[in-house]
Amino acid sequence: MTEARESAGPNGTTHTRYTPGAPCWVSLMVHEMAATQDFYGALFGWEFQPGPAQLGPYARALLDGHEVAGIGQLPPDRHLPIAWTPYFASADVDQTAETVRLSGGTVGVGPIDAAEAGRLAIASDPSGAVFGIWQVGAHLGTGITGVPGTPAWNELVTRDTESVVKFYQGVFGYEPAPAVSADFDYATLRVDGRPVAGVHGVGNALPRDRGPHWLTYFEASDVDDTVRRVTELGGHLLAAAHDSPYGRVATVADPEGAMFSLIHAVA
Repeated sequence: MTEARESAGPNGTTHTRYTPGAPCWVSLMVHEMAATQDFYGALFGWEFQPGPAQLGPYARALLDGHEVAGIGQLPPDRHLPIAWTPYFASADVDQTAETVRLSGGTVGVGPIDAAEAGRLAIASDPSGAVFGIWQVGAHLGTGITGVPGTPAWNELVTRDTESVVKFYQGVFGYEPAPAVSADFDYATLRVDGRPVAGVHGVGNALPRDRGPHWLTYFEASDVDDTVRRVTELGGHLLAAAHDSPYGRVATVADPEGAMFSLIHAVA
């Protein structure tokens, strides 16, 4: 079983459930919540509504009425890296969190209930990359994908794939598919034969100030134009737009430094 999809086409793909292990949500914790909402609202056309406040002020981003992402407020005394965090679906977040611990990872938050929305934990793998675990309640997660302004892909950037792929296999039951290349260290994580995330080993090219981290890609109708909008809105270009086998991509950061990639995927 893969996640249920109600429709697919030029208007995107709507989702009614996510298979355990599939990325189902992305969330960002920041210091300037209102300014961050303004940035992403102008960039992607997101609108916002309040969400569960167990972790402090929090808002869900909506695109054409579909929930696509979350933005929360960090406490003033918390100086954590500002980064997009992917959440992976779980049928039992408590059991998954325990598996994280037994596999050498760390559970930093939870498991806790997010009101009636669901149950969550925030963890890190043995290399330190942070990710979330989500057990659905009233809140499914990302309601639509495949249109500009929605999450398109999540990729772990780390030193080498071998050291962490086994961890994610053990926690989420992924089927890894290494890239067929001797000089490109990449593994695709699959659920029921379908690719859901990637692991990219970059060796010494890993940024020292960031360490291993998950990188979220957002769909863009025109990557070059969206990059210009990012800089006009106070963000920064980190890796110039270029063509890849999967589409045109660029990597940018928002005004608080949260890094993300833009992609116009090949049909």
